[in-house]
Order: sequence, then C-alpha cells, then structure tokens
Amino acid sequence: MYDALRTRYTFSCPESGQASVTLADFRELDRLPGASHPAVYRIRFACSCGAEHPGLVSHDELDWAPLGLGEGAFYNVMTARFDELADELGRVAAERIGRGEWPWSFFCFPEERPRPIFPSAFCLIAPGTGREGVGLAVRCPVCRCVSVNLVSTDHVNLPFHNDPQIGIVEHVFADDRLSLVEEFTAELYSARFDARRLGL
Repeated sequence: MYDALRTRYTFSCPESGQASVTLADFRELDRLPGASHPAVYRIRFACSCGAEHPGLVSHDELDWAPLGLGEGAFYNVMTARFDELADELGRVAAERIGRGEWPWSFFCFPEERPRPIFPSAFCLIAPGTGREGVGLAVRCPVCRCVSVNLVSTDHVNLPFHNDPQIGIVEHVFADDRLSLVEEFTAELYSARFDARRLGL
C-alpha cells in the first residue's frame, strides 16, 4: 500500500482503478473506533481523476511505512545483492531520531512550541494555491488541542524534512469534527497566518 522509495500510497479509484497519492493528497484522517493493534484510519484523499475518494489505512502504514519500515527490497550496487528496505531505511531513521531529529513536526499554538508528531496526529489537510503549500490541522499529542500550520508539501510528504519557517493560525479550534472543518476552512483562507521558525 505504501511505497517508501516513491513516497506514495496506493488506493482504489472508481475511475482509473488505482490511485497513487502522497500524504499531502490526504484531505481528512479520522481514527476509527474499535481495534487498537493496529488502529485503522478512515481517510479521504484527492485523486488524480479530479474527485476525492475514501480509503482505509492502518496505523503502521500511516506512521511507520514512510520511514521505510515496511516490506520491500532494493538492489544494493555496492554489494551486488538485494537488501531489505526496512533494514537500511530503519537504521537511517533510528540514527536521525537518536540525534534529536524527528520525522514530522508542527507548531502547537496553545503551547507556543514546536512538537514532534507522526501522521496519525493529522486531522485535515487543505491544498494551498500555487507555491503556498498546504494547511495542516494537527491534534497535539500532548495537550490534545488542534492547531493549524501552513507548511510545504515536502514538510508533509517527506520524513525528516522540516520547513525552516511555517505559518501559524492563531486560533484554538473546536473539538467536534464539523466545527473543526468549518473553522479550519475559514481560518485557512483568511490569510491570518503568523510565520514562526520551527526549531526542533
């Protein structure tokens, strides 16, 4: 379902049969009640056919597969043999986390500080126009409040790519889903972002 080398998820599309999308193409992420190992997330994604479609993704595919901890092999030209992706990419990810780098981060407005996160903390992703990137609503794993950051698509799609500066919506968002979507949309397109440096 996730290709770590191409940084893309594969989902079903009723028009073309199959859709290959990035994490920034997701529009909504919502953890389903019930199973916790693995947890399952209902997502809605923007497809290349022009429509948005629903999908399901497991916690492992959402948080761990982008770090290269899924299945797959690559041809190692140095050793002339096939090596497991999880071994190589997992080692690199562990080294970076050990140095204090985090795969994803966001700025928590209520706490006024950057926080490390995983994609399972994302609630909503809204596309920007032109080079503006995306609006990203994230539920803070510490205070449980939702903050909105304006970030590049690389900040969302690529583990360990943290934008040096991000936009912040100075607003604490409602807890219920419907109000969150309405407030998120209104704030995102109001252009009331405060640029903050993200120093993790």
